[in-house]
Amino acid sequence: MSQRKKLSTAINASNYTYLHNMVKAGRAESVGQAVDKAVEIAHRLDNWATLERQTTAYFKGLTSKAAAEETDLEDILSAASQEMDFDQP
Repeated sequence: MSQRKKLSTAINASNYTYLHNMVKAGRAESVGQAVDKAVEIAHRLDNWATLERQTTAYFKGLTSKAAAEETDLEDILSAASQEMDFDQP
């Protein structure tokens, strides 16, 4: 089990209600766990945004030759995925 830290702070009333509703709905066992879940979601969104920025920067920085190689690779992977049956176990 991960180490817990005490957090004592004031939050917006609607956020407080939201956290308590998560507990009432069974999506969290406690308000503390509801806060953890909300922060995990925010963290995940931040990570996706960072990945998007880094990916954009990568492609903007490619030489024309490297960009052509990326396009060729994309075409090959796309064609290969068309042959796959993703419904098969």
